[in-house]
Amino acid sequence: MILTSLLQLSDWALFIGRMHPLLVHLPIGFLFIALFLEIAQRFGKVAVTEQTKSFVLLCAAIGATLSCVVGYLLASEGGYDEEALSQHQWQGIGVAVFAWLAWLVTSVRLPEKTGWLSLLYFPAFGLSVLLMFFAGHLGGTLTHGDGYLTQYTPNPIRTLVGMPPREESESGGEIKPLANVSEAVVYTDVVQPILATKCVQCHGSSKQKGDLRLDGFEHLKKGGENGPVFVAGKGAESGLVKVCLLPVEDDQHMPPKGKPQLTTAQIGLISWWIDQGAPTDKKVQELEKNPEIAAHLEALGTGGAGTTAGGPQAKPGVDLSKITVGEPDKNDVAALRKLNLIVSPVSKDQHIMEVSAINAPAFSDGDMPLLQKLSDQIVWLKIGGTEVTDKALSDVARLKHLNKLYLDRTAITDNGIDHLNTLPNLEYLNLIGTKVSDASVKKLADLKALRSVYLWQSAVSDSGIVQLRRLRPDLHVIGGLSAREVQDFLSAGKKDSLGTRTKAE
Repeated sequence: MILTSLLQLSDWALFIGRMHPLLVHLPIGFLFIALFLEIAQRFGKVAVTEQTKSFVLLCAAIGATLSCVVGYLLASEGGYDEEALSQHQWQGIGVAVFAWLAWLVTSVRLPEKTGWLSLLYFPAFGLSVLLMFFAGHLGGTLTHGDGYLTQYTPNPIRTLVGMPPREESESGGEIKPLANVSEAVVYTDVVQPILATKCVQCHGSSKQKGDLRLDGFEHLKKGGENGPVFVAGKGAESGLVKVCLLPVEDDQHMPPKGKPQLTTAQIGLISWWIDQGAPTDKKVQELEKNPEIAAHLEALGTGGAGTTAGGPQAKPGVDLSKITVGEPDKNDVAALRKLNLIVSPVSKDQHIMEVSAINAPAFSDGDMPLLQKLSDQIVWLKIGGTEVTDKALSDVARLKHLNKLYLDRTAITDNGIDHLNTLPNLEYLNLIGTKVSDASVKKLADLKALRSVYLWQSAVSDSGIVQLRRLRPDLHVIGGLSAREVQDFLSAGKKDSLGTRTKAE
């Protein structure tokens, strides 16, 4: 008791406790071996001695006992649902107790077993295996969140066992596109899906690291052990945003290194929602938004009619589902991740991916050749806020399936835009805060696949934006002018043209 108390008050508890995921596989493995040996023996496939079964069960019992001890120490860290944790602990103890009992019955050291004693073997062994499954399921729930095991259950099996059909939104990290962004409720349709896919695994109903839950607004508002996680009206000062912007190697960075990270757009949208007072009932069209946020919001749309947060209706886009490429080399992916680039699948079945430099501001032209090894797979590239220059775009031009390109807040100029005309699938281009000027208006208009371009705080003038919209009425352009100002500008231009023509006649 004294030793346990001391351990719970020191780092030793967590150090030893975090061995639980490693040690817990020992009893699982040995119990499966024992189960397979029993089945094989019953069907006459192998001859198994009592000594062999006894040894395997002894290893299983020892492993289960060690797992219980280190699991208890891990639980002292807190942050788990108490009811689920209690059930998991007792199930784990049951695995150990019944494994010891099964071993005891098979032990060659016992005197010749009487009939009633031998009858204990199968119930004890069966209960140990059964409890192993239940404990494993709850362990996965505590670690990965509620529904982790059953999330991808195919609909035929769901129907067979009486589970509700799997919804499209259960996509394991992909956020369902919005049919109408303007009508979307910001918290329900924009913010909460981001938290659900990136944060609830560790901050949900079954697991609350730091006593923090993010699976509902009331929990979010309550905060965690360190107090509130957001300050309404102050996104940049809110802990929820700050921890996402820390370097990925920082212990306080969230999500932890190795977990799917929030994108620049997702962090920006959460911060924007907080800046607007963190409302729960306001729609996108009711809140103020700068061009960058409008760009992020538009990217959430399906591409159909009425999907954008403002602007012209876009033409049908490139169908990424038709892209067929080979599986990327794991070493090439690892090389990018060593530079702190986030490499995420866009579609696992097709092997296409997104590469983001949100955690790699030092990424530069010299690092670009590493992308060439994945030139077939990269469809979304986010190198905004990095040290890349026009030279990098010659490498970008070789990414044959590139669909979205983020170059915001980089040193890109008009010279770099020349390289983009070789990208037949480029639909989205973010040039916010770059040196691209009116000289690129014609070049951008010639990018036939382009559907959205963002020029806010670039060197493109208001008249250049108007000219681009005239050249490409189907192109969604976000720049310094508001939609109303652009309309007035265009209307004035038509009146001037009409007046001049009438006078000439």
